[in-house]
Amino acid sequence: MSYLELDNLSKHFQIREGLLAKPRTVRAVDGVTLSIEKGEILGLVGESGCGKTTLSRLIMQLLQPTSGSVVLEDERLAELSPAEIRHRRPDFQMIFQDPNASLNPRMTVYSALLESISARHPGIRNNPAEAQKAVAELMERVGLNAKQMRKYPHEFSGGQRQRIAIARALGTEPKLVLADEPVSALDVSIQSQILNLLRRLSRELELTMIFISHDLSVVRYIADRIAVMHAGKIIEVGEADAVFHSPSEDYTKRLLEAIPRIQWG
Repeated sequence: MSYLELDNLSKHFQIREGLLAKPRTVRAVDGVTLSIEKGEILGLVGESGCGKTTLSRLIMQLLQPTSGSVVLEDERLAELSPAEIRHRRPDFQMIFQDPNASLNPRMTVYSALLESISARHPGIRNNPAEAQKAVAELMERVGLNAKQMRKYPHEFSGGQRQRIAIARALGTEPKLVLADEPVSALDVSIQSQILNLLRRLSRELELTMIFISHDLSVVRYIADRIAVMHAGKIIEVGEADAVFHSPSEDYTKRLLEAIPRIQWG
């Protein structure tokens, strides 16, 4: 069995568009079946509203599925109790699109990262020297200066804040990381640095990663395989280069055509 298995996973929402209107069903995720191998980076690509973020929240157990299952290391996560989910939570972490929203502005980098590290090593708070050493090593691993650990998020640049968010996700020593549009809010010059960082960390730490984006060229750069999502369904899956150069679905071809191309002269 694969490391992560999504088996006919669905999430439907009832939407009422007016006080007297009848509710209608929105199939945000509609029968997704997908497998991800240990240590693999899977790129999940599709336009806004196609269901990518809902799918990531189902995997993270932030939403309960309407039907289907999420199986991580042969364990069906939806069948676990809230206490069991809390126990497993360090194993799967998420990197969000906007670090300004995901980082607590009242917590220093030291406090935020120590909170993450403590989820896996609760006793570390009792040893200040060891705690400071662990935070410093985590910051340096993502390319941050450990001397700045007592600063607050607003004192860093956008790219540095995303590195802090990545460090916080890694602090629990996860086995699975979901990165939801982690570079879309960054300048192009910074995007490549964060992509290279994620790719390096994935290899060094043997992380299994789902990298979510609307940009097929970004996904192709970092992913081993690509899954294309449209209207709540996975419509195409394949090796990254194969999907990029020889897509089988018209929708994937339209995504490729939407990639901006520089005109010279």
